[in-house]
Amino acid sequence: MVSVRPSPSTGPPHPDVLDDARVQAAVMSFALLADPTRVRLLWALREREVDVSSLAETAGCRATVASQHLSKLRFAGLVEGRRDGRRVVYRLRGAHVRNLLAEALFHADHQVSGEPVHD
Repeated sequence: MVSVRPSPSTGPPHPDVLDDARVQAAVMSFALLADPTRVRLLWALREREVDVSSLAETAGCRATVASQHLSKLRFAGLVEGRRDGRRVVYRLRGAHVRNLLAEALFHADHQVSGEPVHD
């Protein structure tokens, strides 16, 4: 049985005890963040929608490579795309993804800069 606690947001309550499905979904998200190109793509999407060509340029890869990475990110529910005429534009799928990325990069900044960590 999964116990739940009230969510600080307006959404449904979050489980207090982890089940296998939630652990696997979290592991998939972290695994997808373990790639430099994907981190660059997600960072480019943090505040706006961006098309594949622009994302590829930002990430320093070909558009076909960016599309393959975006497909994996979309499958995992981290990004979503929509048609805009002949092109597809992508955006992050919610504030949780934005916060996850920001926290990972803030942590990395402490590691690289030597600044002390804080609570």
